[in-house]
Amino acid sequence: MQTLTLSEARRSRWGAQLLGGSELTPVDVVDRAIALQGQDLPAVLRAIAMRSRPGTTVDDVRAAFDRGELVRSWPVRGTLFATTPAHLAALLSLTGERIHRSTVRRRAELGLDDGTVARSGEAALDALSDGGLTRAELLAVWKNEGIDTAGGRGYHLIFHHAVSGTWHWGSFRGEEQLLAPSMDTPTPSPDPLPLIIRGLVTARGPVTEVDLAWWLKLPKTQVRRAIAAADLTEIVLDGGPAWIADEPATDAPTDTFAPAFDEWILGYQDRSFTASSAMQTALVPGNNGVFRPAVIVDGVTVGTWQGRSKSRREPSLELVEKVPAATRRRLEAALAAWPHA
Repeated sequence: MQTLTLSEARRSRWGAQLLGGSELTPVDVVDRAIALQGQDLPAVLRAIAMRSRPGTTVDDVRAAFDRGELVRSWPVRGTLFATTPAHLAALLSLTGERIHRSTVRRRAELGLDDGTVARSGEAALDALSDGGLTRAELLAVWKNEGIDTAGGRGYHLIFHHAVSGTWHWGSFRGEEQLLAPSMDTPTPSPDPLPLIIRGLVTARGPVTEVDLAWWLKLPKTQVRRAIAAADLTEIVLDGGPAWIADEPATDAPTDTFAPAFDEWILGYQDRSFTASSAMQTALVPGNNGVFRPAVIVDGVTVGTWQGRSKSRREPSLELVEKVPAATRRRLEAALAAWPHA
């Protein structure tokens, strides 16, 4: 069994994450990764574009959503992810019932009884039959039906029916993503989990059993059985077992900028060997759940960055770890030229 040093593991993970780009289309990037963290819509569009073939733009990624080849929904952890229709169906076949059980109390707190939930779904599907709806348009439909959407009820109903596989976020109208009915997509049989595990490892390895169980929010025993059936390579990392899908990457990582909420950070429960404790604190100031964009040097997260905006003409760096002055200058020049900043 091969043992990887931390340096080798970082190099392998950087390569698996496609942080240096690839020759893949946006759809192939997402299909390979199973799903990419997507609660920040502009960030996930960047995350897909930067992992795709050279010249891919955010507009190219949006076009894949417009064609229905990519979707966004809540397949795991109660969090939005960008994925493919097939992977969404497969993930929800494993997680949907568990997610619904975990939110029973919340529905009761919101006063959403079974009858209201069913009525909201019927009314929404009737409205969606003429095309996609924005969130505001859907809430208006429910208001006209006498369904109270205040106090988080509207959001929870959208989430609940998405987890049921009724709809997903799909094409765009201007800057807004529209809710669209989900088509019936057959899932792999008899068990899609080994293929999902292999995809997760392919796009994130090396990963541990704990990382995979945390990412999927499934029991470790179920994940362990799927690992055994997923045709993976076991390695030793930091004295314990971990898995990769192929031979470890050998290319040296280059300077990289990852968007907010990127899988480079959020793809793992244990983020310690690519980000120090001080760096992890800087990525989530105040532990508020809002993950900032990351600056990566040689497979190590060294700082955060801010992109161009109406009030900021040029992107900027905020380095946490000490780097040589020449490295800082190189990072500043690279970020200024980076098309996704």
